[in-house]
Amino acid sequence: MPKIIVIIGPTGVGKTKLSISLAKKYHGEIINGDAVQVYRGLDIGSAKIREEEKEGIRHHLFDIKNPDEDYTIYHYQKNCRQIIDDIISRGKTPIIVGGTGLYIKSALYDYHLSEESPKENYDNLSTEELYNKLIKLDKNIVIDKNNRRRLERALNYYKSNHASISQNKTDKLLYDAVFIGLTTDREKLYHIIDKRVDQMIEEGLIEEVKPFYEQNIYSKPLTSAIGYKELYNYFEGKCSLPEAIAKIKQNSRHYAKRQYTFFRNQLNVKWFDVDYDNFNNTTKKVISYLDNN
Repeated sequence: MPKIIVIIGPTGVGKTKLSISLAKKYHGEIINGDAVQVYRGLDIGSAKIREEEKEGIRHHLFDIKNPDEDYTIYHYQKNCRQIIDDIISRGKTPIIVGGTGLYIKSALYDYHLSEESPKENYDNLSTEELYNKLIKLDKNIVIDKNNRRRLERALNYYKSNHASISQNKTDKLLYDAVFIGLTTDREKLYHIIDKRVDQMIEEGLIEEVKPFYEQNIYSKPLTSAIGYKELYNYFEGKCSLPEAIAKIKQNSRHYAKRQYTFFRNQLNVKWFDVDYDNFNNTTKKVISYLDNN
């Protein structure tokens, strides 16, 4: 068996279900690979595994921070590697499960990260001005000039480390890991995503988010994570509830597309089409692959 199993894919493809089966089969413990699921109280919108679904399997890096606490890729890399080493030292199999590709890659590949200094406020600068400011400092950087969040992060990284953010990563895999990807037909996936959003609303997503808004908490996960930022706009009167729900569905579909692009370009993934009529067939195929590779 490989030392680490990684299960990736967008929401709704069955990652949680597969992870429990593999944990039972290979004496595994599960590590969260989703940037939102580290936060307490952000359960429904992040499709966090429920206690009764864990079936006695030990889970790590879930519910470790409050939504108003800072938690970055640097912290995830450090925590995840410590947990991987601990699980392996006890003769068990680490199983990383999630959809945040950059978090997963930073933990398993030779990414050199440092704890960021307090972030500078760039609210007074336009996105174009941010890009021009970054280019003056880091003239060889390749970056999307329209992605404000990445521009701010690259600027902060350069000021903290006096080096380009593009120099902090390589394609060297540090662990013996196998990447299992779950996929399905694009139209089917979009239907599953839309249906799941409706289910989240029925399960109480609005009631989950509202107390944070009423407490005036405007932290990163609540203002940028899908399912939360759209409802904040609704609470602020910027859109109607049906418009917010439609936006959650649209943003979730777009995110799934970006996830596939990242996984296919950045990771060596073995893909499996999900059999929704009999998920055991999918599990058997994955186990057969793992046993023979």
